[in-house]
Amino acid sequence: MCSVTYRPLHPERIITIARQAGLQHIEWGQDAHVRLGDEAQARRLGEATRAAGLSVSALGSYYRAGVPSDPDEADRLWRQVLVAARALGAPRVRVWAGNLASAYTGPADRRRTLDRLKRCVDSAGDIVVATEFHAGTLTDEIGSALSMLDEVPGLRTYWQPPNGMPDDEAVAGLGAVLDRVDAVHVFSWWPTSEDRRPLHHRAALWRAAMSMLASTGRRIDAALEFVPGDDPGMLTGEAATLRRYVTEASGDSPAPEGAG
Repeated sequence: MCSVTYRPLHPERIITIARQAGLQHIEWGQDAHVRLGDEAQARRLGEATRAAGLSVSALGSYYRAGVPSDPDEADRLWRQVLVAARALGAPRVRVWAGNLASAYTGPADRRRTLDRLKRCVDSAGDIVVATEFHAGTLTDEIGSALSMLDEVPGLRTYWQPPNGMPDDEAVAGLGAVLDRVDAVHVFSWWPTSEDRRPLHHRAALWRAAMSMLASTGRRIDAALEFVPGDDPGMLTGEAATLRRYVTEASGDSPAPEGAG
């Protein structure tokens, strides 16, 4: 699961409910649960996660490539992110591909974002750098996302269904970036981000997505990101639904790594 599912909760409570729900890993969100500049806190959080029998799948950072534009400040922020990720024991860092929609990103802004993403990848060592798949960034449209990934060797991406996009179109988008995907954020918003439904509300979408992920034979993390009402009481049922889709998808192929 993603800890941002429950931003107000203390990390110890998140670890407890994740374990009780039978989940396997946690993507810790930097905005609520990992304090940049506090290496000891990140280390304790990673240790507590593993002590509960869970793994840390990623640091969900809010580092936006190209923002700020000052290279020294950008380097300083990125060093803090990497220090936190290493202390946490996170094998992956989630970053954001700028702060502008692809249609409104001019050549200079795009170049700055891509150059910064390349610096992130080059400096991360054995930590995977993967972009959030989100509106208002260079991953808001499949063509833009693919172009970005082509231009930054080693960069990976997350995937999630774009808000309001029909199931078949969303799954087709996943297929287009499938060989670049290392994780998916699992939630059921329909038709808008204000309409947060139980996971089974979009069963067709998630069954198709899990089947596609399983077909790769690779480890791809499937992480619950949001639940209706931000209710901790929903987690066990939503986790059971996700596990069912993962199991159904596995067949004779390795399943997506789930549920988390």
